[in-house]
Parts: sequence; structure tokens; C-alpha cells
Amino acid sequence: MIARISGALMLLVASFAPLASQAQVSLPAGRPLEALLKSSLLSFNDANVTGNYEVFHARLSKPFRQKFTPRELRTVFKEFTDKAIDLDIIAAFTPVYDQPPVIDGEGRLSLKGYFATEPSRVQFDMDFIPSEGDWRLLRIHVQVVPAPGLASQ
Repeated sequence: MIARISGALMLLVASFAPLASQAQVSLPAGRPLEALLKSSLLSFNDANVTGNYEVFHARLSKPFRQKFTPRELRTVFKEFTDKAIDLDIIAAFTPVYDQPPVIDGEGRLSLKGYFATEPSRVQFDMDFIPSEGDWRLLRIHVQVVPAPGLASQ
């Protein structure tokens, strides 16, 4: 559970070269955007909790899948599994965005913010691209850090 985490964990999975020209895409609305974010993080969480990265891998964008196998993902996120980090509490929280979600000039949807969970906060910085008819993860960076005001306790 998040409550058992005392230190900060950070993992940047991948950055990819700029995408080739993308067709014009629109920013998902409020609830679909939140569903995209949460479903991606909960799929990531399920992979970490079970040690099985097959489903998470299948939900990634094609460039991400081509760069990392499920086995490599398990190695990259070993620290989450080893420390028994379970992020499922985010399902009950609304994300707080550090900056408004945006689609950049290369067609990447960027989501950066946190879930105000306690005693630890779940921070995210994620990029999605249109891939195989859906928005799919291109990059994920997740940290679990002490919530403000609780860091010194």
C-alpha cells in the first residue's frame, strides 16, 4: 500500500525520438482523459503487483512495445515490485494536473501531475500518442513521495 512507502521512488521508462507527422488529434474531454490516465496507471500497478507485464505491455504504444519486452519492463520496474508498492488507491482520487493537459506539435498528449493520496503522493509524468486507434502510452515516469506537510514527520 502507499501508506507503507517512506522514501521516494522514481523511474523513467523511456523517451523516444520525435514522432513523424501525426494526423490532427483532439484532446480527450475531462472524464475520458481521467479514465485514460487511471487505466494506464492501474494497468502499470497490476503489472507491478503481479509481476506479469504482458497485459501492460499489450496496452503500450507500438514504439514503446518495440523498445521494451514484458521481461525488460519487469526488470525496469523491479523496485516497485520489491517494495510492494500498490497504487490502486488512485482509483478513488481525482488527478491534479501541474499544467493543463496538452497535445504538443508532434501529436503527443502530455499529462503531468499527482494524486493527493496520503501519507504518500503519487506523481506522474506521462506521454501518450495515437496508436492502433487509441491513445497509448509512449512514456511513463511515476514517483511515490511523501505528501507535503508529512515529509518531516
